[in-house]
Amino acid sequence: MLLSEQDQFLSYNGEVLVFQLSNPKPAEEADDKTINLRVRRMVFNRDTKVFVQNSSGVFSMCASHSKIEIICCSCTTDSRTGIILPCIFMKKKRKNNIKYFLLLLHSSNQFEPSFYFKLDYELKEDIRLFAGPSVLWRHANRLFYISSSTCVVQSAPVQLSSVVWTGEIVGEGTVVLGIRTACLPETEDVDGFSVSDRAIWGTEFFGYTIQTQKMVTGTCFMPHAYSRVVSSVYICKSERLKKQLRVSLVAITHKNQLIWFQNGVPKGVCELPYEKPCSVKPAVTRSSDLLFVVSFASGNCCVVQRRDSLQVASKWQKVKCVLVDDFIGSGSEQLLLLFKDDSNTDVLSTFKITDLGEVNYASGISFKHDVPAAEGLQENGLLTVRALEKRLQAGWTSVRELQQHLELQKRVILESCRALIDLVEERTHILPTAKEVKCRRWAGLVSLWDDVENPPHSLSKETSLTFKVPEHFTEELWQRVVDDSLVVGVKLTESFYLSLRDVSLSLVMDQDFSSISPIIKCQSKIIKLNKAFSALAVSSNQIEPPPKKIKLDLHSKNDLKKEFPKRSSRIQLDGGKTVVAVTSLSPLLAFHRVCCVVLLHARKQTHQNDSLQQSKKISVLCGKILLSLEDLSNGRYSVKMLRDNSYCTGSVEDMLAVLAASVRFSFQIVSSDCTLTAVSSWLLGEMECTPFKECQDNIFCHKAGNVYGTIFNWTLKNPFEGVLTIFCRNLTVLFQCLHSLTRDLPPSCSVKLLRSGSKGVLTEQLALALEKEMLTLKNSLFLKETEAENSLTWGNESSKKINNAPLASLLDTEEGVQQFRKKLQKEREESVRSMNQTMNGALYHKIALKVAEAQLSSDMIVCKLS
Repeated sequence: MLLSEQDQFLSYNGEVLVFQLSNPKPAEEADDKTINLRVRRMVFNRDTKVFVQNSSGVFSMCASHSKIEIICCSCTTDSRTGIILPCIFMKKKRKNNIKYFLLLLHSSNQFEPSFYFKLDYELKEDIRLFAGPSVLWRHANRLFYISSSTCVVQSAPVQLSSVVWTGEIVGEGTVVLGIRTACLPETEDVDGFSVSDRAIWGTEFFGYTIQTQKMVTGTCFMPHAYSRVVSSVYICKSERLKKQLRVSLVAITHKNQLIWFQNGVPKGVCELPYEKPCSVKPAVTRSSDLLFVVSFASGNCCVVQRRDSLQVASKWQKVKCVLVDDFIGSGSEQLLLLFKDDSNTDVLSTFKITDLGEVNYASGISFKHDVPAAEGLQENGLLTVRALEKRLQAGWTSVRELQQHLELQKRVILESCRALIDLVEERTHILPTAKEVKCRRWAGLVSLWDDVENPPHSLSKETSLTFKVPEHFTEELWQRVVDDSLVVGVKLTESFYLSLRDVSLSLVMDQDFSSISPIIKCQSKIIKLNKAFSALAVSSNQIEPPPKKIKLDLHSKNDLKKEFPKRSSRIQLDGGKTVVAVTSLSPLLAFHRVCCVVLLHARKQTHQNDSLQQSKKISVLCGKILLSLEDLSNGRYSVKMLRDNSYCTGSVEDMLAVLAASVRFSFQIVSSDCTLTAVSSWLLGEMECTPFKECQDNIFCHKAGNVYGTIFNWTLKNPFEGVLTIFCRNLTVLFQCLHSLTRDLPPSCSVKLLRSGSKGVLTEQLALALEKEMLTLKNSLFLKETEAENSLTWGNESSKKINNAPLASLLDTEEGVQQFRKKLQKEREESVRSMNQTMNGALYHKIALKVAEAQLSSDMIVCKLS
């Protein structure tokens, strides 16, 4: 059977329905002219791989002095029975008027006229068929519709420029989604963002319900900014949660894009391979992949796959029609592509059936060589693929369970952090009850104790037994901002610090953040500023560098008084210890204003009679710090370093902040034939350095450029050897400093990188560590209470004592020989017992731990020296 341009194709229950209008014979009279609407039901035969006719039907119409055309066809719901039936919308045009009518096709191939109506204009724009059956169209920017229940044309009280979708939405009935000119309210409503969006773009999305004749907010579908480019929409899913409409949809645009929207927010976009997309429809294949079939005005077609992201899976050209249904009876949907073929005009002559996977049938392929073995091999391949799909689904289930377990661990950590903050702030931490668990969405996290009103007494009792912190243990809590680092410092009293070891700081955000961890990742450092006198010459009137061969008497007090300006006694430091924490600043600024609790972690040392030290972990609240973008913009916590009479006027906190945020490098400089006065000249001249008033060992670089802010420490061991320590921001600054230094040093000088300070300092540290290790071993072997704790048995001390007679007199008689034998045997037994001493397990564990800590300290220093 030949096809014409007006023939329509429709898929229904796995069949392909072909609707054709028969042309009247020229010999027939005009008054008796009849046109037949024929339908052919075509099914796909998997054996022959071709479409065959299953059944057919005919509907005759009188076409006297008129022209009949098929406008469109679709499958819609019959409101009388609730059954989905094929519908054909047709036009009968005469000279004076135009008549439109709708036909229903039943399973018996009988056509049933549903309704008809007449108009004085021709329908051309946005014609849609929906449940009822009903017809909707747009004319002169007005919306009209008619249904089989009323058979009367009705007009919707809305002005619109286009209709992008018509269908059913849960709780709303039939909804028309369209685009219109923005109608801005006089007063600001709840949807403030939508008002501003509409004012900018001048157009807006809107939804109109046919049954209730109400408007639906367009922003639940997509933002109004897309109203200028979207041409067609398909709504994949709609539901109502807490009286709020939630919609997921895909839309095609005039910019050749397909966009995925979830609850009004774009979630993905895909560039389409052809221009002028006109329609989009979904398909669910065997592997549960959601495909979107996009048709173009040029006759091309493409399929977009949605997995992790939207991407074009396949594309075809010269496509006449694309249908989606289960054509092979596999239980899932496939795509049927009908191609344009001028050489063959038979029904379904050139086609392709595919699901972009294992199903792939095409016309024009010879199947003469197919054998049963090949069919069995294909069936085995299908079974293998299905088994692999099941394994993949099981693996995905395991991944989801692992994600839930990780979320539960995160909640436990967050609750533990809150408990720690309450503990150090001496607040009672109340564990969540069963009701609070449900309300706070802490699924799977319950208390290990019974839910009681009062907290357990054991917890408060244990808290009272912890180490008592002195009332004034901190002298100062400060914070500074250095580049992209936040430096928090705590200055401890000398008496409190001497009783601690393994001291560190941690920062905990005081806000209740449920999505992130309140613990801030930071690095702790301990800095002690001593009273050492600087060996670097600083003079206000010294501009030119001194000669290289000047002899320096470093032990001469008179020369020191002449070389250095007079120092005030008030700048001498008291040797207090400062503990600092350095963390990245930019993540904290994301919260605009953040409050952090500063916690001090350490081990409290106690001395016992056996001179062994016991330690207990403690956590002490040092205070809170506030950080905001406003304070940062005002420079409240910035480091201020200025020159004042050859000194740097920065405070101790500023200097400590720069030292903590910088990277430390030490270099040993040795000169064989001349003194190292060039280093001092380089620091004062080329680098424009000035010493700190509070600590003149360290000097600050004021030279403009990247090296600004670098801190140097120059120590001379003798006139020909010294150690230069550089505190710089990064390696680039370090290389610039070294490059500048090597240009001023004599060629005979050698510069060597020290791993951790000077060799002499490390040697002294190693000697102290070895001495501590020897004392630990000695004290461990000679404990005063060893006899009380050990289970030693030294024999019966009340046994009969042997007379200390001369050995010769004992051996003269037989009785003396027996006494000597008993004495010798007793001494032998005591010697054996002394070699088999036992020790209490707890005491042995304590001694072994002490010895291991001492050995570890000395081993680390040896590693630095090597």
